[in-house]
Amino acid sequence: MRHYRNRYYKEWEKLSGKSEQTNATELSEEIAPAEVKTQVVPQSLITQFKKRFQNVEDLSNTTFQHIQLDMYYFEYLVTKEILQDRLKEFRHVTKEEIDQYLRESSFKELPTFNEIEYSIFQGNAILFYQEQVYELPVKDGESRAVAPSETETAIVGPHDAFVESVETNLSLIRKRMNTTNLKSIKLEVGTTAKRTVFLLYVEDLVSKEDIDYITKQIKSVQNDGIVDMNMLVQLIDEHPHSPFPQYYITERPDVSVYKLFDGKIVGLLQSSPHAFCTPASFFDFLESIDDFGQRWLIGTSIKILRYIAILITLFFTPIYVSVTTFHYEMIPQPLLPTLLESRSKVPFPPIIEALFLEFLLEMLREAGARLPTKIGQTIGIVGGIVVGQAAVEAGITSNILIIVVAASAIASFVVPNYLMSASIRIVRFAFIFLAGFWGNIGIIFGFGLLVVHLTSITNLRFPYLLPVSPMYKRFWKYSIFRGPLRKKKMKKQRQMSDVK
Repeated sequence: MRHYRNRYYKEWEKLSGKSEQTNATELSEEIAPAEVKTQVVPQSLITQFKKRFQNVEDLSNTTFQHIQLDMYYFEYLVTKEILQDRLKEFRHVTKEEIDQYLRESSFKELPTFNEIEYSIFQGNAILFYQEQVYELPVKDGESRAVAPSETETAIVGPHDAFVESVETNLSLIRKRMNTTNLKSIKLEVGTTAKRTVFLLYVEDLVSKEDIDYITKQIKSVQNDGIVDMNMLVQLIDEHPHSPFPQYYITERPDVSVYKLFDGKIVGLLQSSPHAFCTPASFFDFLESIDDFGQRWLIGTSIKILRYIAILITLFFTPIYVSVTTFHYEMIPQPLLPTLLESRSKVPFPPIIEALFLEFLLEMLREAGARLPTKIGQTIGIVGGIVVGQAAVEAGITSNILIIVVAASAIASFVVPNYLMSASIRIVRFAFIFLAGFWGNIGIIFGFGLLVVHLTSITNLRFPYLLPVSPMYKRFWKYSIFRGPLRKKKMKKQRQMSDVK
């Protein structure tokens, strides 16, 4: 199962002329970590440290006069028990023993100010001894406990989720993938406030060219204000002005492992509980890992239900506006008297009526998300019922439109990915405007623009609508639908022959 999509990604690389050969020298320069060279730190480095941290009153300093050593640290970033043990050791070290003591493996020499700045903000203590600077780890790596995801609920399968510690997130993936084929690349983003990024991939399932490409994309980011993975992917998007998400974001380790075995690259960011997966297609956002925990017929039926839900979300309200504005002949005759009676008390045209309810619904949705859980649920339910009923009685909107908007809202929740659901809801407003001004012709025109836009999007240089555009029907089984699981994975030679 996990090889099907990897096969059509490889076939697309072959047909589109993507070369599998990468300049080994250039790749090593981009990816290989820089060699750490031991050198004597100039005296100006200590002066630079004190100048840059001037007026930083939450910086703690401990001086050991008997060995002429200064220690700097942020008290709330370190583990106090470990720090106290280290302080006791330094108080008992003599001047004759300090040189040998600093050669222990727990101390790391820092030759540049950038390394010093990065280290101290990671919860380490900085030691100034004569003309040398050392890093002393005094943090035990405590983080938030692993708990179920609140945004990606699991019906079947594991219930753990990523946390803000990248080390913990790596362990959650490694525990599920006991293989040396899982490779990792460590990168940094930003200029002064640097953050660590790990790229994970399964060897032989991902081309070196794709790894090199995503590595260069991340290294080109010079923004220091990145606090979450959702911000990072916006800076490396190939189409940043598109309303549709291009990198698959997840909080669940089991989803990340599934994507890795599917031939994708997974990225983890320090201090972020999210991971990105690339390349991603439009159909990946309509897929849930729970689909594979059920019988394949049930999984396929649920996927088809999601496609229908997207059509309802996009077109149900615009079709109502179009029909009641320009195309009354499309309304079934038994329904026509009811519709006319419902709209007879409404003084606004259908487009104003629809936009009012849609904006009201979005405000209720946003208010429910920002308020505490119990209050938010109450606001969503009570607000929707009370405001909707009051709007009908006041003659601001019709009963039928209430049903149409409610059906569209319910259908939008069927999409399993929040980012894709939000994008579809935004695009729906464009269709409402087109339907209000040009009727069915406007809807058809808007749908054509939407298809053209989706076909123009790429992610990691792969088409966004793969395998529909370009067409690979034999790969629909595990991308558009949910086919039965295979007992054995196919051999690599069998895969390559199929691609040919």
